[in-house]
Amino acid sequence: MLRLLPPTECGSSGAEGINCYALVAYIPDPLGRFLDDLRRDLVPGCNPHAHVTLLPPRPLPGSAEAAVKHIQEHISGLPAFDLHATEIGVFPVTNVIYIELGMGRSRLVDLHSGLNDGAVHYDEPFPYHPHITLAQEIGAGNVDEVLAEARRMWADYRHTRIFPVQEVTFVQNTKNNCWLDLATVQLDREPIPVLR
Repeated sequence: MLRLLPPTECGSSGAEGINCYALVAYIPDPLGRFLDDLRRDLVPGCNPHAHVTLLPPRPLPGSAEAAVKHIQEHISGLPAFDLHATEIGVFPVTNVIYIELGMGRSRLVDLHSGLNDGAVHYDEPFPYHPHITLAQEIGAGNVDEVLAEARRMWADYRHTRIFPVQEVTFVQNTKNNCWLDLATVQLDREPIPVLR
């Protein structure tokens, strides 16, 4: 099911969209709220909305409408699934601090592989690595300190680290680097139970 979204707070303030789009799955509370608070603690001044990216930021070769149609056609009929947030790592080139994904990771890789085609195709600069971003654009000299704080706070989190992916959201960046939600596409049904 496709749902077009009304302009977000960022969009209603006159922010002009640019040709930079992504596909994300937002993380529900309580984990989503914790990750947003953690990210604000690590990078003061950021405005996070905890998510996993299925299609990293990219220009579109055509219209946003064609991209949404492509995503809807690919997602239609696919079942919802669970993801498990595991350990904290750092990407070596960019110094982005992130949470690794365990269970469900292969589903994201398969989805990315199938989606990165046609109306949303992009030759990405890095291999696709599903993750949850915690801190980026931090000075190289601060990485170890921010990483230690992220690991300490993540170790203190006492709720489940497993969360469902039941819908994906197509987003657009703006000139003032605010992401606008354009449309959501529902996955087909409740997550498939995982035997532990």
